[in-house]
Amino acid sequence: MELETIRVEVFCDVVELKLKHRTSHRGSRETTQNKSFHTSYDRSFGLRCCSSCFSLWYCYHHVHFFLVGCDPLLLLFLLKNTEIMLVNTRQVPSIMTAMTVFLAATGVLSFAPPSTTTTSANAPGSTTFFSTAATEENVVIEHEHCKEPGDRDILIRAARGEVTERTPVWLMRQAGRYMAAFREYSTKYGFRERSETPGMAVELSLQCHRKYGMDGIIMFSDILTPLPTLGIEFDVVGGVGPVISTPVESEADVNALADAESVDFDKQLPFIREILTTLSKEAEEANTALIGFVGAPFTLAAYTMEGKSSKHCLTTKKHMMRDEMGQDKTMSLFLDKLAVMIGNYACHQIDCGAQVIQLFESWAHQVSPAGFEKFAKPAAQKAIEIIKAKHPDVPVIYFANGGSSYLELQRDMGADMIAVDWHVDMAQARKILGPDIPISGNIDPTILFGSKEQIEQAVRDCIDKAGGPGNKHLLNLGHGVMQGTPEEAVGWLVDECKRYQGKKA
Repeated sequence: MELETIRVEVFCDVVELKLKHRTSHRGSRETTQNKSFHTSYDRSFGLRCCSSCFSLWYCYHHVHFFLVGCDPLLLLFLLKNTEIMLVNTRQVPSIMTAMTVFLAATGVLSFAPPSTTTTSANAPGSTTFFSTAATEENVVIEHEHCKEPGDRDILIRAARGEVTERTPVWLMRQAGRYMAAFREYSTKYGFRERSETPGMAVELSLQCHRKYGMDGIIMFSDILTPLPTLGIEFDVVGGVGPVISTPVESEADVNALADAESVDFDKQLPFIREILTTLSKEAEEANTALIGFVGAPFTLAAYTMEGKSSKHCLTTKKHMMRDEMGQDKTMSLFLDKLAVMIGNYACHQIDCGAQVIQLFESWAHQVSPAGFEKFAKPAAQKAIEIIKAKHPDVPVIYFANGGSSYLELQRDMGADMIAVDWHVDMAQARKILGPDIPISGNIDPTILFGSKEQIEQAVRDCIDKAGGPGNKHLLNLGHGVMQGTPEEAVGWLVDECKRYQGKKA
């Protein structure tokens, strides 16, 4: 066989290998053949491609591949280091220059110690790649929770406003850098690589649940993830955070963005379906719920207009003031476009397996009550209306971080549950919202740096102030788990919540 050309296309979550080769037949005639192999996500933490020629396992951990085969065409690409995850478009140039292709008629090409070789169960004539990555067989479940029949949907029922047998619990940023297992990834791979590579995103979503057994698994992702579907590009820079490079400074800039109604999330964010489909199966096996999430329109608008995290959000507020004076409608137009995209993105997550959606108004602290009522609230309501119109039975939780000073304005958000930050006492929050509105929250995250007794008391106090165990309340922190939080402290919180049956008479 004479190699003519090899073309490898690397996408965000799909590797496509195309080999064009010549095969000599009897006489002098040559025939050109094209072989194309596509990969798709497999729930065993890897990628698997099945074709007449080979199957590919591309796992998510320390990647050392083997090539075992007896097919005439043997392919392997060797990248410049042995610990590399599925690559994305931003890495294509360096990947292409680092690639080496090995061809052989038969035999074994090994790039790891022979003792790790795995025998293939594929049909004769197949070529198989293997990894030394950890697989489901050595996954350890460290908690004793999620064993009761009602545990599967207790979080969903609470979010809908049903009285439950106990108070369910999950934590914002439960998949985070406080866990040593998480840091094994975050210190090696950038945020977008972790969140947009299905194998890594699934693993990072599951780590905390295996350890603590919360009542929900939340997809490891970011509120900014869908922005590129509108043509807004961003990156996450170490020490700085998200940086958005696409300016939105005028009505013309908003009009130049993509049509929010026509976004094809499967095409533009294909990794989301792979991640959520896999997590949906994992959640079912773990007897727990799957949580999806989106950023609220105002938060995404402010992030974009500021270009990065901002202390005073001055650029955004200037747009709001110009909008109020009728000078231009950049803010209103942008919020409307984002509301449509976000509502549809949440629906896409539900279609992919999410059972609950939390809407994060992460920059609620940047707006006054009047600003919230005029700009942030209507846009969030529109997104929620889109979700509820398509999926009326899927509960939506609305969380305005820093918005506890205007809780009374959130009673009619259209969400099934309101999450509150830690700046308001739970009893006061319950009083403001009323007894009929389900509530989530709101332990101060810093309590997790305290003693076991202090953490357990904080859990009991929060549950009691919300009306007692199972009273339309979903226990959470009033913000995310902080970096540096002792790992055992999270376990103490979850254990006490699931154990607590209320004050003794």
